[in-house]
Amino acid sequence: MNIQLGRSKTVRRAYGIDEIALVPCSRTVDPQATNTNWTLGSFNREIPIIASAMDGVVDVDMAIALSKLGALGVLNLEGIQTRYEDPNPILDQISKVEKDNFVPLMQEIYSKPIKEDLITTRIQEIKRGGGIAAVSATPLAAMRYMQTIADAQADLFFVQATVVSTEHITVEGRATLDLQNLCKDFGIPVVIGNCVTYEVALKLMRAGASGVMVGIGPGAACTSRGVLGVGIPQATAISDCAAARNDYEKETGRYVPIIADGGIVTGGDICKCVACGADAVMIGSPIAKAQEAPGKGFHWGMATPSPILPRGTRIEVGSTGKLERILRGPALLDDGTHNLLGALKTSMGTLGVKTIKEMQEVEVVIAPSLLTEGKVYQKAQQLGMGK
Repeated sequence: MNIQLGRSKTVRRAYGIDEIALVPCSRTVDPQATNTNWTLGSFNREIPIIASAMDGVVDVDMAIALSKLGALGVLNLEGIQTRYEDPNPILDQISKVEKDNFVPLMQEIYSKPIKEDLITTRIQEIKRGGGIAAVSATPLAAMRYMQTIADAQADLFFVQATVVSTEHITVEGRATLDLQNLCKDFGIPVVIGNCVTYEVALKLMRAGASGVMVGIGPGAACTSRGVLGVGIPQATAISDCAAARNDYEKETGRYVPIIADGGIVTGGDICKCVACGADAVMIGSPIAKAQEAPGKGFHWGMATPSPILPRGTRIEVGSTGKLERILRGPALLDDGTHNLLGALKTSMGTLGVKTIKEMQEVEVVIAPSLLTEGKVYQKAQQLGMGK
């Protein structure tokens, strides 16, 4: 639906996850009969959840634990884990610093150079521990360290930036990452993001991406939308990029998973992302709440320590339980942040679908009052959905 913004511009209405609801059909399914499996590269996972490549979310131990629980964790190769032999004292500093001093401290901490040998060390530590070695870097770092990553035998490589495109214009004399050559020659499945439009998602798939991440600015600790004014609400962004995936599959026969990245907090959020067309979700703050998370109850965005224009902040999320409880239950909280897999399976059963592919086809309605309708007591007493 196009809306006249003013005499000079017509705009399209876009929708966020909080503005939609999922509609049951004429049947229901036993949640135990549902199948939530999905595939990325050569890896088939039971839980369609990827823990974000953020220093407060994933370290070596978390990557291993997530793999063993049926999910996936991505290690940030430009973070604390590759700058410091022992990251723990640094994480302690971040958790204790006052709010006003946080950004300067982060800029100082992240100014220490990346140690190339630590890239190899961390990848090998994950693999020795029985985990899937999924690692992340920005396009610039991908150019610099791609051989090291390949030699260390990483399993999956995520190329991540606030916005990634196949057509990048830079100043004269500065090299840019050729995504098509990277996907073709790297020898490791390459997942690329982030994007929010049909056109860019399709170009990334044609460049050879094994997965495409969707989302600009909705993350709990991200301030890109406030700093840059850029982004599309997630429900619309996912749906547009899923359409690109479907068209690309018709065009080539190759299926490229769509990964919704950012702004996903509860089991209900995950369910709505899948219904909009996502194959999996990437989440940060829900995993940062795990007792095993390296952030010690805090969570911050990847662009937070930028020395030029920080686009993230540190938020306190607390520690609400073990990682297994958050992913698989049993839940001790009533707000949808525990047993994320159970929430997905129960929603699938309620909607009458058995697989992720079927859930992508369920009816979705615009429902701006979904989270407030009838919830006056919860909101007043800060219980359940009113927290």
